[in-house]
Amino acid sequence: MSAQQQDSQNELDQLSINALRFLAVDAVEKAKSGHPGAPLGCAPIAYLLYHKLMKHDPSDPKWSDRDRFILSNGHASALLYGALHLSGYDLPMEQLEQFRQWGSHTPGHPEYGETPGVEVTTGPLGQGFAMAVGLSIAEKHLAAIYNHENHTPVDHHTYVLCGDGDLMEGISHESASLAGTLGLGKLIVLYDDNLISLDGPTELSFTEDVTRRFEAYHWHVQSVADGNDLVAIEAAIRAAQAETTRPSLIRVRTVIGYGSPKAGTKAVHGEALGAEATKATKKNLGWPEDKSFYVPDEARKNWNLIKERGKKAHAEWQTKFEDYKKAYPELGEQYDRTTAMKLAKGWESKLPVFPADKPVATRNAGQVVMNAVAGVIPELFGGAADLTSSTKTIFKDSPSFHVDPKGRNVFFGVREFGMMAAVNGIAAHGGLIPFGSTFFTFSDYCRSALRMGALQSSHSLYIFTHDSVGLGEDGPTHQPIEHLMALRAIPQLTDFRPADANETAACWRLALERKSASFMALSRQDLPVIDNEKFKVQDGCNHGAYALDASGKDIILIATGSEVSLILKAAEELKAAGINASVVSMPSFKIYDEQSDEYKASLLPEATPKIAIEAGATMGWYKYVGHNGVVIGIDRFGASAPGPIALEKLGISVANVVEHAKKLVKK
Repeated sequence: MSAQQQDSQNELDQLSINALRFLAVDAVEKAKSGHPGAPLGCAPIAYLLYHKLMKHDPSDPKWSDRDRFILSNGHASALLYGALHLSGYDLPMEQLEQFRQWGSHTPGHPEYGETPGVEVTTGPLGQGFAMAVGLSIAEKHLAAIYNHENHTPVDHHTYVLCGDGDLMEGISHESASLAGTLGLGKLIVLYDDNLISLDGPTELSFTEDVTRRFEAYHWHVQSVADGNDLVAIEAAIRAAQAETTRPSLIRVRTVIGYGSPKAGTKAVHGEALGAEATKATKKNLGWPEDKSFYVPDEARKNWNLIKERGKKAHAEWQTKFEDYKKAYPELGEQYDRTTAMKLAKGWESKLPVFPADKPVATRNAGQVVMNAVAGVIPELFGGAADLTSSTKTIFKDSPSFHVDPKGRNVFFGVREFGMMAAVNGIAAHGGLIPFGSTFFTFSDYCRSALRMGALQSSHSLYIFTHDSVGLGEDGPTHQPIEHLMALRAIPQLTDFRPADANETAACWRLALERKSASFMALSRQDLPVIDNEKFKVQDGCNHGAYALDASGKDIILIATGSEVSLILKAAEELKAAGINASVVSMPSFKIYDEQSDEYKASLLPEATPKIAIEAGATMGWYKYVGHNGVVIGIDRFGASAPGPIALEKLGISVANVVEHAKKLVKK
């Protein structure tokens, strides 16, 4: 390229970058709300990635071998929307003009499923970074499974743009440490090092040496001194692409609000520039001051180059994949099936049926179920937060992912929040159904990740064991009380608290079939097994709640989990006392709430007195038992004692149910 051609290209690059900058500025200004600072400073990075360096097809945002881009500092969403629009995704200018407005596809923070090209929902800082670790885990595992000599259907990178706030959050420490341990060489993070946070200069709260921190995590680290130096940024990204054994961090010194009168200050972080500052910024960067949402023809033509380049790359990949399927037909079929999120035909025939001859802890039943279906659901993949031996979530015939990336067992370490966010990232990647597991009380550590998984309808499975004070001697620090109701309050998150081994199998089936976020609360202690044939457990769980005994007309006893066997015993005692009780198991509030009014009325008729019992907070039960019903639960912290004693002392007993039932029926 001649010097004259290079100068012309440089001018075109700057025109294209400024088009992106001012789409973001105008969107924020029109909304009178948003964050213009990061888009002004980071537009060169986004331009290089979307226009030149990333492999993606704007006409098909779901191409399975695309590079993924995660905007972890999701408040800079106007930058992402502008890049998607200019790249040719189905995001018309009208949507940018409706930034942050009701019903638009350009919400204040990126939301998966709302905007074409948005890979995950980001906003709570650090979680995009952590989900990107999950995306990279998925890529590494799937590449190990599917790639063969001369055939590489899985070969892409995960790119992240993050800011100081992301790296301050504790989850970034968890996730970066894990990524380095796992050697995620296809993960490239660009750190917007602009020295400003919302409260002011980062020196107020963030003075650590980020470079040395990430080097200690076993990352490949580079620095770029000028966020407008396209040559240096591109060289760093290409060097990161060449590093295959370590994740990469590229520290880019940018100027927040570049070009504006407020550049380099906190004033440009989280509010619109204002009319006068917007005009001044446009003037400073040589942009028409009187035009909004303006894209010069030359800039649009330049940005549009990625559309044809992306289509061509996708078509070439598809041709090679057809050859791959001829060479490896079974793997090809599996790839197509799992990418489409379809379960193998007849997989449910592998689900075990447990005999009602001896008690089984539901955590142990879960392990049996996992290993029974492992062969027909090879996409099931995950692990525990250093609690595999306790949560029983391990594939017995598979190695560790860390040792062999084909392995399905991921040892996440004591990183509950990072683990569940990574699980969401694995789910967002596609081709896998991931799970993470820990003790139920530690769901507090990762609740925000569970909320994000539900918000983006991730097919994420959150497995919690030691689900009540019944776990015993570890005491109140490890005994969940409010956790069931707290998680049930999250919209779109399906709850499962199975009563026994057969309900556990049914709940696993439903969790796999529903293709959305769900959690299981499983027992440490052994529980009696319900006769699967007699009580039609599988069909009953389909409704979220069902009658184990519908004959009693005097009172209805309702329970979940370990308390179901308790109300069965209570019903027997009540019958001896002349009170006929129906018994209802309710393994899932959410699924029950989805049922028809007719079904609900037949199972829990309004006029019949009701008692609900659950070894947890009573809040939330009254919508089922009514104002005149009774809820037996635990609204205090537990105590260190053997499980049966802790349960009895806290009122979770047959005697307590019988006593309340007798009083209620007399009324």
